[in-house]
Amino acid sequence: MTKGKAAVVGSVFQELIDPGVYKRSQGRFTRQATFFTLAVVVVLGALSLRNTLMAHFSGPFVVHGIPGILLLGGFWLSYRLVNITRFADFLIAVEAEINKVTWPTRSELVRSSMVVILVIFSLAALLFVYDLVWQALFERIDVLKTDL
Repeated sequence: MTKGKAAVVGSVFQELIDPGVYKRSQGRFTRQATFFTLAVVVVLGALSLRNTLMAHFSGPFVVHGIPGILLLGGFWLSYRLVNITRFADFLIAVEAEINKVTWPTRSELVRSSMVVILVIFSLAALLFVYDLVWQALFERIDVLKTDL
């Protein structure tokens, strides 16, 4: 490992154990949403681990303690990940770009959705017709036999 990569690994590890919040007031919503998403993944993983351990072990520390410790560690890691400098800057930039978006009105959204749904159903019907035509053609030239 080169000296530069070692410094980056050391810096990331240092940021993971630092309890501070990087640029506290910027990108708040995006960071919170990212943290809660990671936390849900951690909770689901801990529950899955607990259920797996319950099937194979009976000790309360093994069944509840290990998933609990991993749950707390996962929460801490999720909290720290959204405050790593490079990732936090990315989330701040994402929130800034989302704030620049011009969102459609409700009527525009309904009209656009109806167009998309209509096109999807039209294409599905067209593909169904193509399928029937090819099936009839292949049955006529005895490439495909439908009777069993």
